[in-house]
Amino acid sequence: MKILAMLLFLCVTSTTVAQSEYEPTALDPYGMKNPKAPKQLDDFKPMIGICDCDSERRNPDGSWANAVKMTWKYKYIMNGMAIQDETLKADGKHSGSIRQFSKDSLSWYVHYYASASPTPTLGSWKGKKTEDGKIVLYKPQKAPNGMDGFSRLTFYDITDKGYKWIGEWVDPKETVSFPFWKISCVKREE
Repeated sequence: MKILAMLLFLCVTSTTVAQSEYEPTALDPYGMKNPKAPKQLDDFKPMIGICDCDSERRNPDGSWANAVKMTWKYKYIMNGMAIQDETLKADGKHSGSIRQFSKDSLSWYVHYYASASPTPTLGSWKGKKTEDGKIVLYKPQKAPNGMDGFSRLTFYDITDKGYKWIGEWVDPKETVSFPFWKISCVKREE
């Protein structure tokens, strides 16, 4: 009976470890990419850790508001199969995303949530890394005047030392662009 109990304990313990071996821990607070994860998780690898950022949004009159200091933290989740990010802003408005790569569509799916606007359905963007190293994501969104278009989010100038991000409304042919949010980040911790 003791041998059976010991075998059951070892089975359960090894299964639990295998289910969480790439999760964040006290020794590795950002987790690790699971070797079975899509290689595209490396698109966000330079962002894993914490960055200090300046976040600028448009005022209702179209001018840019003063920059708000924020930290942007990225970590691996779901046992290293996806990425989660979290922003903590000096103005008390916080947000985050869950980023999953689909092998079927060869696209990123990014699900966004924010403390200032809890919602029963998360906004979702879809996109890819471009040949010039940018990560570009789209979500259908009408302009205030009702014109069809997209919310386009772009990560660019991505290095191990930081990156930049811009949120824009674009028309379907991407000939018209209206930036509404921009963020510049410097890596603090990996």
